[in-house]
Formats: sequence, C-alpha cells, structure tokens
Amino acid sequence: MYIYKKLETNLMTLIKSISGIRGTIGGKPEENLTPIDTVNFASAYGTWIKEQRNKEKYKVVVGRDARISGQMIQGLVMQTLVGLGIDVVDLGLSTTPTVEMAVKLEHADGGIILTASHNPKEWNALKLLNKEGEFLNAEEGQKIIDYVQKSNFDFAEVDDLGQVYRNDAYIDLHIEEVLKHQLVDVHKVKKAKLRVVFDGVNSTGGISIPPLLEMMGVEVVKLYCEPTGHFPHNPEPLAEHLTALSEAVVKEKADFGITVDPDVDRLAFMDENGEMFGEEYTLVSIADYVLSKKKGPTVSNLSSSRALRDVTEKHGETYYASAVGEVNVVAKMKEVDAVIGGEGNGGIIDPQLHYGRDSLIGVALFLTHFAEKEMTMSALKASYPQYFMTKEKVQLTSDLDVDGILKTIETRYSNEDVTTIDGVKIDFPENWVHLRKSNTEPIIRIYTEAQSQQEADDLAQKFITELQEIAQA
Repeated sequence: MYIYKKLETNLMTLIKSISGIRGTIGGKPEENLTPIDTVNFASAYGTWIKEQRNKEKYKVVVGRDARISGQMIQGLVMQTLVGLGIDVVDLGLSTTPTVEMAVKLEHADGGIILTASHNPKEWNALKLLNKEGEFLNAEEGQKIIDYVQKSNFDFAEVDDLGQVYRNDAYIDLHIEEVLKHQLVDVHKVKKAKLRVVFDGVNSTGGISIPPLLEMMGVEVVKLYCEPTGHFPHNPEPLAEHLTALSEAVVKEKADFGITVDPDVDRLAFMDENGEMFGEEYTLVSIADYVLSKKKGPTVSNLSSSRALRDVTEKHGETYYASAVGEVNVVAKMKEVDAVIGGEGNGGIIDPQLHYGRDSLIGVALFLTHFAEKEMTMSALKASYPQYFMTKEKVQLTSDLDVDGILKTIETRYSNEDVTTIDGVKIDFPENWVHLRKSNTEPIIRIYTEAQSQQEADDLAQKFITELQEIAQA
C-alpha cells in the first residue's frame, strides 16, 4: 500500500458521473467521448425525461460553448432526442446560465449544456438539467448512468419524431433579466464611467459579457472574444493563465479586468495593477454588496473561503456550508432561504434570478458594488479579511480503504470543530483543512486555508504526511 502527492494531470479520458459525462474527443468508445458514447448518454437522458415526466409531448433545451467539437456533439445530442420523440430548443452558442434560464422560460422538461467548463479544448461534456433548469441530484444522475448501462432504449416511430426549433434570442433575454434585477443599478454604473479589460477565452463569454458591459455604460477593451473554440491559453481562470489580461489592464489603465471560463459560470477579476482579485473573493465581494441591501443567510461549499462567513457575520447574518457541488449548494440555499450563495471558484448563485452559477448577474452586481464603493479594486480587496488557500491531492492505490482513512482523521481531531457532510473538514481557530475523496478515482483532495500562504502550504503538507502514515499503518 502507498500514498503519494499527485502533481501530474489525471489520464482518465472518459468520466461518467451523476453530473453528466465528460471526456476527450476521438479514440475508442468507452475510453473517450466518441459519437457512440454521446448518443448513448443522450438516449439515457431522454429516456429518463420521458419516464419521470410521463406526458404526451416533451421539450429539452440544448446549448453549447464554443468548443471545436461542440457543433458535432450538439448535432448528435439533438437528433438523438428527436429520435426519442422529444422536441429540442436549439440555442446554438450559449452559456451554461443562459441554458438554465431558458429551461425555465420555455417551461421545458430539461436541458443539456455541451461544455467541459475549464478543461482544455480537446475535452467536451454533456451537463444535464432538470425541469427547473438546475443540475440533477445524485439519485437522478445515478438513474441516467443505470440507463446507459442497460441500453434499453425505446425510440419513437416515424410519425412521433421530435422537432428542432432554433432560438438565438436567449443571451439577449438573459441580459434583459439581469438588467431588470432590483439590485443592479445601471444608472450608478454609467455615472462611474468605468473602463475594463475582458478576456473571453474565445468562447461564449465573448458574445455575452461585452454586450452586458456596454449596456451598463462600461467601456470594454476586448481580449479573445471571438467564439472560435481555439483557447488562447489554459481556460481555467487562474493567475498563471492570465498574463495577457494582466498586461492589458495595466497598459490600458483600466479600472480592473474580468474573465470567465468557456461556459461562463465562473467569474474572476483582476485589480488595476494586474494582480488577481482572487476567485474566492468574487463571491465574498458580491455577497457583501447583496447583504448591504437585502438581509438573509449566505451559503458556499465546505471548500470555499472563510471570508464569506466573516463578511456575512459582519452584516449580522448567518453563514451556512454545504457539501461540494453546485447541486448541494443550491439545496442548502433553498433550505435556509439564502439571499446569495455560490462556490469559491468564482461561481455566483443569485436566487432572485435563478438557482445556477451565473457570471452575467455576477458582473452586474459587482459593477454596482464597485461604483457605489468609489475606491480602487486593490483597496476593495484590502477591505476584506485576507486568507490564503492551498489545494493539493494525493492518490492512493485502489486497495486502500479511503473511507477508513478519513474516519481515522475524524477520530484524531474529534476535539476540534469537525464537519463530515462531505469528507472531513476541520475548522481550527485560525485556519482549516478539508479532506474529501473523489467520486471517480482513488484520490483524496486536500484544501487548506490560513492567514498566510506559507501557513496554508504547511497545513496541507502536514495532512499529506498524516494520510501517508495512516495508509502505511
């Protein structure tokens, strides 16, 4: 038995999980995301839609990011649904939150988003929505996987085939809904006369965020806003991937920079000096603004920054933590009637608009907050509690009892503030560590946060060592 720190990229190229299927394009079925895998998964989803809705006519909304493989995958998905007798609303190039809103506005039975989020261009995925435009829960997702394994599909006869209806209006409709939001103050933003640089990573952020900014009176310097799917850099919005944005913000003397991931559900900012504002602080700052106008609880997942708790309590409200995963954040938000929530990766969920991570409402709320504060971006960041995070993972041999290892950690630290709704999170007075196992591979993810980067790094290394000792015992 052994355990070791894993630094290289995981080599799995087809991953089936409760949230959908994702993989690399090409290769052999069951090893990569091929046309056969795509059709099987779309068939399973369509079968699930028909069985759980049990009605005469069905409708599913389908949209995609700008990935090179997107048009091929979307064609396969849509025609498979047509073959099952399901009508399809084709949004074409779109964003994840736009598809989520379209499901509700269309009174559809579900939706499929074709995007591999922040993964490189060779990846694609099918992300599945229910009739509320929200991601499937664990039970629903498992049913889809079961249907795929059984491959017992019943396709429609010729007179009962579905139809495809094209609708290119939904990004505009999405922007309209954002601008009508009661906490979005377009007049105040226009008065501030802001200038920003936006990096659209050559995906659908480039056709959704700049129009929103311009309608709010913001001068936009555009980087990589052509939806070609040829990502100019690693599409995950991290500092090391955003050197062009950093340089442009300084060169253009912009108030700040903005970037999103390819499907526009993760939002990150850069200050006037070309330094990252921090993805964790996207939610923190927007929650600070929302709570100043509307009282109520906030929610993020267990691996998100403690700064949200601090800001929430500053406003006299209560913070709640959920298990990791958007569906879990949404469930907790509904349970406690949260006024704002999301994930520390830059995902903003505003229930007044819809229950999904949405960079468009995030941008609009942040612009209003920034215009109201009348300070620089760096000063705004300095006004919040300062925390630093480390994210590591360790891989184990398949024969190890991961649950048993985590249980040992839980027992060792039983005198501390321990949460076990998703792995083991230990809240120490000055820092925290969160250990959770992957659903798809034998690894333990380690997240730590502290008041300095060195302290966060040291805490992560301490638990890597402890995990190794437990595994070898």
